[in-house]
Amino acid sequence: MSDLDLDSTQLDRYSRHIIMDDVGPEGQSDLLDAEVLVLGAGGLGSPIIQYLAAAGVGTLGIADDDEVELSNLQRQTIHGNDDVGRKKVDSAAEFVENLNPDVTVRKHEMRVEPENIEELIDGYDFVVDGTDNFRTRYLVNDACTLAGIPFSHGSIFRFEGQVTTFTDADDSPCYRCMFPEAPPEGMVPNCATAGVLGVLPGTVGNIQATEAVKYVLDEGELLDGEMVFYDAANMEFDKVEITKKADCPVCGDDPIGSIHEVEYTASCAISREDDPEASAD
Repeated sequence: MSDLDLDSTQLDRYSRHIIMDDVGPEGQSDLLDAEVLVLGAGGLGSPIIQYLAAAGVGTLGIADDDEVELSNLQRQTIHGNDDVGRKKVDSAAEFVENLNPDVTVRKHEMRVEPENIEELIDGYDFVVDGTDNFRTRYLVNDACTLAGIPFSHGSIFRFEGQVTTFTDADDSPCYRCMFPEAPPEGMVPNCATAGVLGVLPGTVGNIQATEAVKYVLDEGELLDGEMVFYDAANMEFDKVEITKKADCPVCGDDPIGSIHEVEYTASCAISREDDPEASAD
């Protein structure tokens, strides 16, 4: 799509983008041509979906298999009272359609599993992970890294959140470079048992949406090789470096060939002990 393809309504809708030298009509056209997949239409997914749609990301995939519950509404702002009991993908799609008719929504009513993730992510320019469990987090990391699809990771807990982005650059690390395996089950409580500040996912999800938009526009510095930690209670942001590990089994010098070599249970660890090449030395 060229800048000449923006009609008068789009020129008005996206005028605050178009007057920016960093975006302009060409950048807005890039956004309208982009295809971004959002995993999860809950706490993090809500602001991600809302702002990517408002920005004019032309194709927005939404993957979720849950239904809206009353307890969701404290933080999942794209759903309302009338949506309780509906599938989140349906409620989210309706929200997007009402917000921006330029956006085509692809509904993926499914739980992300090893059996479907490769087909799910195929063809998307960028993946935004708004899921809420370690199993899916490692699965998304491994599948996107092996497929060379850039993605943003976000997580929330009580008053705290974290965000990072991984690209397909040669020196880009992956989530396993920082956390090779998941913590023991029960060590880190989830939001259902520990709670979460209702406004927290708005901040974290918007950072993830920002990363997606920056990637499409090829502007600014992504959080590739860095993780931002946000402490809402004390209003503090900290960054830590994530170093690419040569021995990482997913992005290192000798990566696994497929996610199907991994059992995504318990620690989601990847053992190379049974690899004859790994033990040949």
